Amino acid sequence: MKLVDVHCHLNHEYFQPQMAEVLKRAEEAGVSAIVTSGVNPAGNKEVLELVKKYPSILRASLGIYPIDALGLSEGDTGLPRQPVPINLDEEFAFIKQAISEYKTKEGHDLVVSIGEVGMDFHWADKEKYYAQQAENFRKIIRFAISVKKTLVIHSRKAEKECLDILEEEIKNKEIKVDLHCFSGNKKLIERAAKLGYYFSIPPNIIKLQHFQTLVQMVDIKQLLTETDAPWLSPYFDKRNEPSFVIESIKQIAKIKNLSVEETAEIIWQNYVKVFLN
Repeated sequence: MKLVDVHCHLNHEYFQPQMAEVLKRAEEAGVSAIVTSGVNPAGNKEVLELVKKYPSILRASLGIYPIDALGLSEGDTGLPRQPVPINLDEEFAFIKQAISEYKTKEGHDLVVSIGEVGMDFHWADKEKYYAQQAENFRKIIRFAISVKKTLVIHSRKAEKECLDILEEEIKNKEIKVDLHCFSGNKKLIERAAKLGYYFSIPPNIIKLQHFQTLVQMVDIKQLLTETDAPWLSPYFDKRNEPSFVIESIKQIAKIKNLSVEETAEIIWQNYVKVFLN
């Protein structure tokens, strides 16, 4: 049984002293692939170093987090800070170079997606920052299309706005879209599903009705599993980590009336389709 965590933050300071143990627990739980995400230039460099060190299990998603793109801060996150707005053109050039340079021994890309990217009106006032976030997001989408990489979308309190822009910019399904921890209402879930987007489900689905409803509504062939580690833990007394992705699988299996093994295989094939093809 192969499990996958398509979105986490292993460069978080919490993981640094125990990286080998975290990856060992993941492998023992059946996790065969982990996509670890950057959020800004410094974070993207850290992610690449991790993937270079552990290429057998790790893959990179290089991101431009909407808040970091603005040079704002959401407090002490445990990730590298971005005190000034990101120069998008410079970061695009860096990411493009990384895609070409970071390969497996077999020649496959170690950089599998662009993310997390998107829009955020929780940390950034919508009236003040909508125009700049929208402009940044459009540029990032166009860049992802140019390098033919899947987009991993952050859309906190901006679900409709993100879908509006994605639908305008991606006309013919040139690239795939994964909506990370999507919190939109039922109408937005239906809309995103009809657009062919994917939804990555965190392990705290075991205690959140929203994600349970989302899984009920969406075809399993459009579902993925993530942890967003070290956040969104399914357990009150533990920080999240990739091994906990099994909780997402178990809950999806229960809702879809499938075995855990069947569910894991479908999700794995979805991962291959979305991130590796």
